[in-house]
Amino acid sequence: MPNITSYLQSLKPEVTQVLSDLIAFPSTVGQEGPVAEYLHARMQEFCDECDFVPNDNSLREDPDYSSPVKGLDYTDRPNVRVAQRGTGGGKSLLMNTHMDVVPPSSMQEKPFEPQLRDGVVFGRGACDAKGQIATMYFLMRALRDLRPDLRGDVIGHLVIEEEVGGNGTVTMVRKTGDTAEAAIVLEPSDFTLYPQIRGAVWFEATVTGQSGHSGKPGGTVSALLKAIRVIEVFTAYHDRCIAESRGKYPLFDQFENPAPLTIGQLEAGDWPAQAPQKCVFRGVLGILPDRSKEQVMAEMREAVANCGDEWLRDHFEIEFTYRHDASVIAPDHPLVEALGRAVVASGREKRISAMTASCDAWMYNNQLHIPTCWFGPGTLGVAHSDQEQIAVDDVLKGVEVLYRFVCEWCG
Repeated sequence: MPNITSYLQSLKPEVTQVLSDLIAFPSTVGQEGPVAEYLHARMQEFCDECDFVPNDNSLREDPDYSSPVKGLDYTDRPNVRVAQRGTGGGKSLLMNTHMDVVPPSSMQEKPFEPQLRDGVVFGRGACDAKGQIATMYFLMRALRDLRPDLRGDVIGHLVIEEEVGGNGTVTMVRKTGDTAEAAIVLEPSDFTLYPQIRGAVWFEATVTGQSGHSGKPGGTVSALLKAIRVIEVFTAYHDRCIAESRGKYPLFDQFENPAPLTIGQLEAGDWPAQAPQKCVFRGVLGILPDRSKEQVMAEMREAVANCGDEWLRDHFEIEFTYRHDASVIAPDHPLVEALGRAVVASGREKRISAMTASCDAWMYNNQLHIPTCWFGPGTLGVAHSDQEQIAVDDVLKGVEVLYRFVCEWCG
């Protein structure tokens, strides 16, 4: 094998520049187009295949479409598909990562002006997932420049809207016809292998009450207090789900709360001295592998209907805006074993765990039946924060690990 380590070190200035270029695009949801243009223009120079895969507004009709952000237009927001072709007869690899980033944190100064400090690049999307894009980018470069003898194909999906439910990946799964013997979703993992990834449902719940003056409490029903009751019901349901999962998936059992319930927004009331007529709250409930998204959605509705509160029977509605199943393969699956060998050969410790966040892995693993693992440089601990960052050396190490893995898996 050519010396991948010294090759990558020679590219360090270019890796730093490409990563900085990517961070400088403010590619929040709806604004990913310029990143796609940048990647398409550059990656076609060294990939066997490099194509736009358009998203269009018919995506909204797909049963797996997620809609926590309303009114998005899919014109001029394509995905990008890249590939290096093997000679044939070998196992192929499919990789996925995303071009969209979450909005800047409130305390984050100049989030889209990348800053390099002691070999670490700071900025929105640095690890989630511009560093992952750079990892895929330079893996494809290495495969072109070093020309290892590969029989299987290496395919990359660069998608929009992962942060709001995976709609770009829906397009790739539906349109490309791509398949492989393994898939890796590039997300920050600090080089830990995550073969088991929880799912999630996002929801928007609406409770109506009967507004009125605070001096006549007998004639009012507070939508806010009723919403609090629903949150209590959801909390009890969450606790039951966790308890019922114990012993089934040991990688998740190590966590006290492997699939949290989070209530992130609550809106109610027009006046302090008036019982609110309406309360809306939004949140996310994690899903473990022993339940499907359909089961969880039905059970959440049933829990409210059976909670003993007659008012809520006719005054509660819930919409599920994002729906992911968990993605699970065995910790000793050949994909995990081979990726683990590549990690060790690259000088890192092999670690395997379960991921308590969700991602697009389930679409490949559950729908296309491609065994899938979450892996990548950078740490999730700084993602979405005002200190989001990734070390350039970690991106280089990510490329090295994946290059070693591809040489074994696709060779």
